[in-house]
Amino acid sequence: MTLLHIDSSILGTQSTSRSLTAATVKHLTSAAPGQAVTYRDLAESPLGDLSGAEFLAFQGIEPQGDSAKQKVARNSKILEEFLAAKTVVIGAPMYNFSLPSQLKSWLDRLAVAGKTFRYSTNGVEGLAGGKRVIVVSSRGGIYSEGAAAAPLDHQETYLRGFFGFIGITDVTFIRAEGLALGEDSRNAALEAAQAEIAKLAA
Repeated sequence: MTLLHIDSSILGTQSTSRSLTAATVKHLTSAAPGQAVTYRDLAESPLGDLSGAEFLAFQGIEPQGDSAKQKVARNSKILEEFLAAKTVVIGAPMYNFSLPSQLKSWLDRLAVAGKTFRYSTNGVEGLAGGKRVIVVSSRGGIYSEGAAAAPLDHQETYLRGFFGFIGITDVTFIRAEGLALGEDSRNAALEAAQAEIAKLAA
């Protein structure tokens, strides 16, 4: 079995989501030894915005030029990593009510017609089912259901919708929120997140 570990925070060692994804991967691999882990740091090695040549390559149009060919080859590797993984652990901090642009760029490389979804007479059909996705969601404020700021959550709602679109319904959120609301709130959020990680089955 293969586990894909994705980090997207721009904060390096100061990142809450990075420390929690590391704890999640450690827990899962300790509970089920022998898993191969593939790691991709989207902030350290950003993919950049999706170009027209890359998008057209998804439709079978060969890129022109060495730079475009290299990007298309890299995108194929990224998609292969994702498709090969049984479990995907994603660090997704909330930036301005949504995702880091680095994470959005990675998702843009996964939404490929004929690979992760297809259009049929019955509508869209997801092709990437059978995977487990664990999203570590970190937030300075409180945006969970019932909170006054919940309508501003375009982070978890987007991720759940995206993965549902490509056929993945086994999506778990490990949430650490209220991190910017004082030391007590931060400590409580981290403790709650660690407790949820400890409950994850291998």
